[in-house]
Amino acid sequence: MDLQGKIIAVLPERSGVSARGEWKAGSFVLETHDQYPKKMVFDVFGADRLAQFAIKAGEELIVSFDIDAHEYQGRWYNSIRAWNVQRVDAAAAQAAAPVAAAPVAPAPAPVDGANAPFPAQSEGESTDDLPF
Repeated sequence: MDLQGKIIAVLPERSGVSARGEWKAGSFVLETHDQYPKKMVFDVFGADRLAQFAIKAGEELIVSFDIDAHEYQGRWYNSIRAWNVQRVDAAAAQAAAPVAAAPVAPAPAPVDGANAPFPAQSEGESTDDLPF
């Protein structure tokens, strides 16, 4: 999956040692440019990918990622891992961002008493048109 947006936060790197050796991961928060912006936290796993992507706050990116879930002690956790990052020109991103709707002009004023909610009734006519 791909998602485009602006990096609004760079979280502290995490590192450790596992049975396979030393590991390093970084987390980043991306905000979309939709009418109702959404935020997503994604991880980049591996010192080589962290160095290759070199993600900084304020950058406009297209992030390709995989979503997976794992179970730990009876609870389920989602994992969103980026496998590719492409930088987007800021000017192009602003041009692609949705434009706010133009204000709607008020309707023209009615003419010759046409502003009444119902047509004029003759004397003796009932305004009730219900069949019961």
